[in-house]
Amino acid sequence: MEFNLQDPLTSFIQQQPCTMSELFASESDHMPSLNGLTSFNNADFRSEAISLMLQVQFSCNLDPFVAYLASNYLDRFLSRQEIAQGKPWLLRLIVISCLSLASKMKNTPFSFSDIQNEGCIFEAQSIQRTELLILGTLEWRMRSITPFSFLDFFISSTELKDPSMEKVHKERASEIIFNAHYDIKFLKFKPSIIAAAALISASHELFPLQYSATRTSISACEYLDEETLFNCCSLMEELVRTEENESTLDTSFTSTETPVSVLERNMKKRSRMDGLCCINNLI
Repeated sequence: MEFNLQDPLTSFIQQQPCTMSELFASESDHMPSLNGLTSFNNADFRSEAISLMLQVQFSCNLDPFVAYLASNYLDRFLSRQEIAQGKPWLLRLIVISCLSLASKMKNTPFSFSDIQNEGCIFEAQSIQRTELLILGTLEWRMRSITPFSFLDFFISSTELKDPSMEKVHKERASEIIFNAHYDIKFLKFKPSIIAAAALISASHELFPLQYSATRTSISACEYLDEETLFNCCSLMEELVRTEENESTLDTSFTSTETPVSVLERNMKKRSRMDGLCCINNLI
């Protein structure tokens, strides 16, 4: 049974959809620990690992949900494990292992040869041992609760009842979620907060006349902290404005882009956001 990011807690045996209260109650168990992840060594390691994942996503035409799930494993792993310095091959091994685990969860074919390069070839046993290390560190919680798990719930609370409008709203919010996930500032927010903020941001862009009502209805959810939500919204709106200024609204990674252009944009964005972090002390 393929893992569904929109219904992550469905049982393999009973195959009954989980309730929203279960999702909200369990989402913190699938978040990284920022204290470990934002250490100098691990934060730098994460930036390089995410860039490599983006490159693999392009060169191998990888399902973006596989890359997203792999990056969730990576963040949670790095926040609980200090990475040894002076071992450049370790980054590639961990990225391969995270992508391999995510591919298995999504039942998507993935070849190790797609990411291994000359001078950095890993045996299957080495990858399997690293997978086991990651599994143990994450306590085998691989059915990650992500922002995608909450989109339909929040959309149902809005006044958008036209299926085509709901579809466009969800697609744009998903694009924003994909893009925001690679910015370390957003990792401090719960998945439900990310989902709600993405939908509010997408509403402001797509349906300005319904924006106020959408913001009010979503923020009224009993499971959300309103102040935290609006803090996330502010960061997300800043991210969207930056995208607009750079004319890079297509966060679903179209075929017109290359791994090099994506990595260059990612590095520029990371440098800019790092500067904002220092100025505003957001993390």
